[in-house]
Amino acid sequence: MRVLLLTASSDVDVMAHGVFKYSFFGHEAWITTTHISLLFIMLILIAFSIVGGIVIRKGAEVPGAFQNVVELIVEKLDGMVDGTMGKNSTKYRNYISTIFIFILFSNISGLLGLRPPTADYGVTFPLGVVTFTLVRFNQFKYHKPKEIWTDMCSPLPPWLPIWFPINVISELAVPISLSLRLFANVLSGTIMMALVYGLLKWASVIWPAALHVYFDLFSGAIQTYVFCMLTMTYVSNAIGGEE
Repeated sequence: MRVLLLTASSDVDVMAHGVFKYSFFGHEAWITTTHISLLFIMLILIAFSIVGGIVIRKGAEVPGAFQNVVELIVEKLDGMVDGTMGKNSTKYRNYISTIFIFILFSNISGLLGLRPPTADYGVTFPLGVVTFTLVRFNQFKYHKPKEIWTDMCSPLPPWLPIWFPINVISELAVPISLSLRLFANVLSGTIMMALVYGLLKWASVIWPAALHVYFDLFSGAIQTYVFCMLTMTYVSNAIGGEE
């Protein structure tokens, strides 16, 4: 990102700025536009969750518009998780739904003039690490060490572990591939829109709205769905056929 900022024109703004700096155990640290966007998104989601929880608990016999929206969101997200994870879905509905809403709001925050937090690898990589941790946890929970060793040595027999190093690398690549896919797609959209506004200037008045629909809304929704589907698939494969 630093290279992009140094080589780009001064008129092209990808919104990656330091807002203010502070000292942390003798080291200089910055609060950036990514942190501000994250805080804003978190406040919106927390407020929505609190109000939605209150409305659902009261449960009016004739639900209003807001209650209908909340119930529709919950129903669709639960259906997505159930359809992918089956009998294991009840354990992961809350987590998958949470990261789905968080990533989606982060991806489309560009529509509000914010820098999408998911355009920062420091945001997407921890999400990939959490998925990797869930996969490893379920693998050791539902499978015996011998089964894990056999799987890591496949397609050859366990007494010939030639493929073991390759399979280890493949497993370690999961959080990197997950996080890079999301990060690269969101960042590319952010850079494209920055180029449009920075280079065309006055000519980019109304028509870039169509680009926002694609880069922020459509592409953002697709990348959110892909990340969550891969997470559910990896976790389901780690659990296997056990209850």
